[in-house]
Order: sequence, then structure tokens, then C-alpha cells
Amino acid sequence: MTRLDRTDTSTDATAEATRAAGTDGSTVATRAAGTDGSTVATRAAGAVDTTEATEATLSTRSVETPAPPPPGATPRAAPTLAVTSAATAVALMTYTAPMVTLPDTAAALHTSVSAQAWLLNGTPLGLAALLLVAGSLADDYGRRRIFLSGTVALGITTALGALASSTWLFTLTRIAQGAASAAILASGLGLIVHAFPTPRGRLHATGVWGAFVSGGIAVGPLLAGGIASTLSWRVAYAVLGAAALVVALLGTRALTESRAPRGGRPDLAGALTFGLALVALVAALTMGRDGWLRAPVGLLLAAFVVLTAAFVAVERRTAIPMIDLGLLRHRRFLASSAGGMFTGLAVIGLFSFLPALLQRTLGLSAMDTAWLFLLWSGLSFAVALQARRLAGRVSPRHQLVLGFALHAAGVLTMLGAVDAGSWTRLLPGFVVSGVGSGLLNASLPLLAVESVPAARAAMGSGAQQTFRYIGSCAGVALTIALVTSTGGPGHGADIAIGVSAGLSLLAAAGVLVLRERT
Repeated sequence: MTRLDRTDTSTDATAEATRAAGTDGSTVATRAAGTDGSTVATRAAGAVDTTEATEATLSTRSVETPAPPPPGATPRAAPTLAVTSAATAVALMTYTAPMVTLPDTAAALHTSVSAQAWLLNGTPLGLAALLLVAGSLADDYGRRRIFLSGTVALGITTALGALASSTWLFTLTRIAQGAASAAILASGLGLIVHAFPTPRGRLHATGVWGAFVSGGIAVGPLLAGGIASTLSWRVAYAVLGAAALVVALLGTRALTESRAPRGGRPDLAGALTFGLALVALVAALTMGRDGWLRAPVGLLLAAFVVLTAAFVAVERRTAIPMIDLGLLRHRRFLASSAGGMFTGLAVIGLFSFLPALLQRTLGLSAMDTAWLFLLWSGLSFAVALQARRLAGRVSPRHQLVLGFALHAAGVLTMLGAVDAGSWTRLLPGFVVSGVGSGLLNASLPLLAVESVPAARAAMGSGAQQTFRYIGSCAGVALTIALVTSTGGPGHGADIAIGVSAGLSLLAAAGVLVLRERT
């Protein structure tokens, strides 16, 4: 396991201690890996308070020396950034496409209301289960190799999703899309870090990359909704699959291989137990709408506990674990992980199902809900890009707290809108929550960078993202259960909104409490 307190082998690390982080809609935290032989932890220009900056400067950490690139293999920065950003945008467009096509997809596949959680949760399940393993594979066997494999797999599985004839076949293709997206997200940042060796260059590159993430989230529903309205939801998936294959083809010429091998084998046993535990949790939450005290729900929750315990046991015995459990003893890492998980649970969970709910209750079309969703996601994108101006004035931890508070305030203004049949009453909530989401997206990467040793870019990004997708899976299942298991969709929507606001306030309080002791 990686230890936090060891002697730094880099001649610049103790003097510089800067961390690079992007503002991104998917909030993939980066750890800057290696500048041609040494790893320098980079920080976005003073985006921490004085105490944290002092700790970062004074602390010494061991860093692993990445394998030097072969002669003539100098990465081309601009093409690397373009290809990785494009692939990430396609992955996020594929992720968000079902948000507006869910009613049409469910009707075509004869999916019950309770089972619709699986149509939305397939991709985050694959992401959560394999993101950490994908990061390890990228570091060990080559980031370019894993990136191109993931991009090709995303294209093929997305196209197969267009041909699915049942709920379970479509869900399986979505899980495979999540696994492919995990390879893209984990290895893409490693490629960018390798191509941009200076802190200033990395800050610019991760900002551009993050903009494409947020752009993918915003454009995905618009593209899917537009194609679904004029042609078919199946055509939308076929187009996204073709786009992924085109990006993979471009990547074969634009990308240069890089790796940071550490020996050992990938933690496949950890990935298996972790993935099964997550499936058990989502299944329990999905079935809970028909009665939380039923025996199947209890058995699934018990299976989740047992499999989680098995995962912990595997991680403690594995030479190269998915995640260093020792990090859980550090309050800063707990704050980062809790921020990611509650972002998925409270924010993504609600807004993933809200477009489908509005189509069913207010009679909006897929394109109408896509434009409405763009108000929220577009503001999130814009705020995340501009949040870098807060560097040095507002710490990432306080940005995170403010983001959760704004989300809670925004969604509470939406209470009663569904029952009233008025989409205009949703607009203030979409604006305020969108600003809050942008702050969450901007601060989570920075907080995650501060919370981990600067040893591995891919594994560092994967740890924070994994907790986010765990929360997303649970949040979607919980939101659908709350909306559909109580007296009418309007009343259920109000309960789901209230729960989302409560979880956000709980997260804000938790992040404030989990401050590193000085």
C-alpha cells in the first residue's frame, strides 16, 4: 500500500508542492504524475487555506518514478488534449443520453417503472466497479493502450445498446459502456498529465478537459433528445457509438504511450466483490418501492454488507489494492470521498430521473426536457469554468460547502411544481442548483488532489470518482423508489426533493466537520 509519510525523492516536491486540478462536470480528480522521472504534486494557484498550504509545503512524501518514455516518444500536447477531451465528451454524452430518452426506451423495452432504475444505473455501475482497476491497468500496462481499448469498447457497446430488445440486454450494454468509460476517464487524465509537464500547462489542460466533460453532460441530452424526437432513441445510440469509434481512430495517430508500472497484478478480486456489493445495494433500493421490510430487500442489504466486508478483507491482503484503505484514516480524504458520494446521491440522483418525470407528468417532449436540463447543466458548466477565479480566496472545502447549500436551497424552491403542473416554477431552482452544482464540480477535483499522496494520477482520480458513482447509483434508485411508491408522482417528487435537500445539507455539515486537525 502507498504510505503517506515517507521521504520525497523529487528535488522540487517540498519546495513547490503545487497541485493541478481541472474544473469538470464529472469531477474527476487528478493527481499530477511525473515530470520525466519524478512526480510533482501540483496545486491550482493557492486554492487552499494557509494551514493546508503550510502542511503541503512542509510534508514530505514518497513518490514513484514513472518509467521514462522510449526515445522519440515525446507526447504531442495539443493532439493529446484534443483526443482525450473528445473521447471524454462522448463518454459523458452516452452517460446522460437516457435522462431524456428514458420514457421512449422503457416503452420500447416494456420496462416497468421500478426497473427503469436499471436503465439509468447501468453505466454508473460499470464506472464505479472498474474505475480504480482501470486506473491501475493504465499505469501498469500503458495509458494509451487502455484509453484506445476503452474508446473502441465504448463505440461497440453503445451501438449494441441501440439493438437491445429487452431491459436486461440494454442494462448489460450500459454496464459495459460504464466499464469502457472507466478506461477512458482513468487513462485520459494520465495521458494529459504526461503531455503537459509544467504546473501551468496542466492547469490549463485539465481546465479544457473539464470543460469537455461538462459540455458532454450538457450536450448529451440535447443530442439524444433531438435525434429521438425526429428519428428514434436507437439512432441516438448508434450515432454516439460511431462518434466513439471515430475518436479511437484519431487516437491511434495522436497519442503517445506512457506508463508508471508498479508490479503485481490488477486487483480483480477487489473489483468483483466491490461490483457485486454495489449491484446488491442498487437492487435493494430498487425493490424497496414495493416495501422496505420485505424479505428480498433485507437479504439484498445483508448481501451488500457481507460483500463490502469481503471487499475490505481482499483489499487488506492484496499487495496492489484498488484503494489504500489507510487513506480512510485521513479526514481530508474522508471529506473528499463524502463530497463525491453525496454529490451523486443528492444531486445526480435527483436530476437523472427528473427529466423523465417531467415528461410523464407535465407532458413535455424529450427535446423540451433537454432544453430545460440545459439550463441546469449549462450553468454548472459556466460556473465550474469561472470558479478558478476563487483560487486563493475561497478554499475548495468551503466552495464544496457552498455548492451543497445552494443545491439544497435551489431544489427546495421546486417543491409543489410537479403537482401544480408548472414547469416555469422549476426555473429558479434550476438556476440556483446549477450554480451550486458548478461549485461542486470545480471544488471536488481540487479537494481530492489535496487528500491523497501524489503517487498516481489515474488511481487518484479513480478513488474520488468511484465514490461519486456509488452515490449516483444509490441516488437514482432511491429517487425512483420515493417518487413511485407514495401517493402520486407530485407528492413523491416533493418527498424526493426534500430528501435531496436534506442529504445536501448533511454533506455540507460533514465536510465542515471533517477538517484536517492542525
